[in-house]
Amino acid sequence: MQHLLTQNPIIPVITLDREGDAVPLVESLVSAGFKIIEVTLRTDAALSAIERIRTQFPDLTIGAGTICSSKQITQAEILGCDFMVSPGATPALLEGAKKSPLPLIPGISTVSEIMIGLELGYQDFKFFPAESLGGVATLKAIFGPFREVQFCATGGISLANMGQYLKQPNVHSVGGSWMVHPSLIAQQNWPEIHALSKTALATAYTLTKHRPASTS
Repeated sequence: MQHLLTQNPIIPVITLDREGDAVPLVESLVSAGFKIIEVTLRTDAALSAIERIRTQFPDLTIGAGTICSSKQITQAEILGCDFMVSPGATPALLEGAKKSPLPLIPGISTVSEIMIGLELGYQDFKFFPAESLGGVATLKAIFGPFREVQFCATGGISLANMGQYLKQPNVHSVGGSWMVHPSLIAQQNWPEIHALSKTALATAYTLTKHRPASTS
């Protein structure tokens, strides 16, 4: 999981209300250079959308987001997802995910949750909601006692502040929805999504610790 995050500094976090938007949206992201996405399980269209994306883009790394239950873990496995992301980290969810072949990035917002995750063998976490929790200042404070822990920072991330997060030694990647904002998807504004995605990736790859994944 750590290698996956290191090679993909930005993970687009997608919420789909219409299954029909899935393929053109992902085409816009893939053509801009993205090799990884997260589709949140927040809508009725999410499962069928992931199924369609998996069929149309077999080489794309697909994560199931907003994993909150064992049922959703099973759904992600059946759909052939590559990883899972949760907004929080209950002991039951962490224990259940350990039995899954899919890696989980648990969401944390407190030091105690990090400690629980470490006890269960997790070292990569989602820091959520990042900006509301103090952002980069909090991550700097966490780095002191937890140098082995790495984060995907999500929540309030934008092009303007993305670089501040990616420069932190305990941040592998960020999750963002600004390039796939629900309003842009509702308008089916695929050119704008493509343009925002290209800019986001180009900005991320200018930072020395992030390099595009190999295309060989």
